[in-house]
Amino acid sequence: MIRFDGFGPEKVLEVYEPGTGLRGFLVIDNTALGPGKGGIRMTSTVDAEEVFRLARTMTWKCALSEIPFGGAKSGIVAESRGMAEDKKKAIIEAFARALKPLSPRQYIAGPDVGTGMKEMRWYADTNGYLSSCTGKPATMCVKLGEKCGIPHEYGSTGFGVAQVAVEAAEHIGMDIKGATAAVEGYGNVGTFVIEHLCALGVRVVAVSDRKGAIYNKDGLDPKELLKVKKSTGSVVNYKPGGILDAKNLFELKVDILVPAALSDVITASNVDKVRAKVVVEASNLPMSPEMEEALFNRGVLVVPDFVANAGGVISSYAEYRGYNPKQMFKTVETKLRRNTRLVLEASRKKGLTPRAVAMEIARERVTKAMKRKMGRWKSRT
Repeated sequence: MIRFDGFGPEKVLEVYEPGTGLRGFLVIDNTALGPGKGGIRMTSTVDAEEVFRLARTMTWKCALSEIPFGGAKSGIVAESRGMAEDKKKAIIEAFARALKPLSPRQYIAGPDVGTGMKEMRWYADTNGYLSSCTGKPATMCVKLGEKCGIPHEYGSTGFGVAQVAVEAAEHIGMDIKGATAAVEGYGNVGTFVIEHLCALGVRVVAVSDRKGAIYNKDGLDPKELLKVKKSTGSVVNYKPGGILDAKNLFELKVDILVPAALSDVITASNVDKVRAKVVVEASNLPMSPEMEEALFNRGVLVVPDFVANAGGVISSYAEYRGYNPKQMFKTVETKLRRNTRLVLEASRKKGLTPRAVAMEIARERVTKAMKRKMGRWKSRT
């Protein structure tokens, strides 16, 4: 059930087109800071309530990232895996046509579960405006070599998570070089988290995927890990190493734990077994606020998801502004390091969890923007 409050949502749209079988949703939660930003999720189970919750998260994430976007999200009810490309293309194009009255003026799309840069090409081509979505292929440019797409396949989210880990380590006085880490998930986020952590001198000792987890106390080689994943289909075939049940990864004694795949992986049943010093939430909602508070009370530093995984939306802003990839990575690093530091210092000062403090900051920024927007509206009437 969608709950309306003082922040939104401003618009909830349900779309159906019988010709293609399209059924989808768009929730524009809040546009006080700018047009609503959020990806297109394409799964068989997505519904309006899920889209709303994700849109609200985007409201807070954009506000905390200090970028001129509001929060939004969209969803298409369809199983994208195994779908014929021509059918998927027809559905995306139908969705783009349906949302054109609102996109890009009030909604800017992007990739999410079940969609990627190819789908963004279809969306932008159908919409007619390159600014209608981000995460487009790098070959889509305003003109050759200028203001081009920056696909999420560049790994901006994983890069950002690694930068957050550096800031968190500094906050507790831990040297990032030589620190140990375990990463849950080896998808588009986890892959890049591992690559960038290793480049920073972190020893990644464990990683998991759908088939299990691999552990090596001496550390995993990111290039060899990627080769094994591509050739065998799973990280569990990496050698040398010992195979673990994926759920046991959360109980390893490491300096940094990075949940980077599923939601609700740290629960009441295993929260007391977490032995990491720092948890950086690369995935959305890997634990509830109550579990974060339980870890906080034990002295474990938890950087919440909408702080830690904001590299993707900051990258979207960079693409929207026409930055090149080098500028994008610099923007992600600068904004994430600064905002993480702000949240962690306020958390220490106030004795509140980082999530509670981050929410305070985001709410305050959105509230101020809403008041400014209302003032401008009143001055025109």
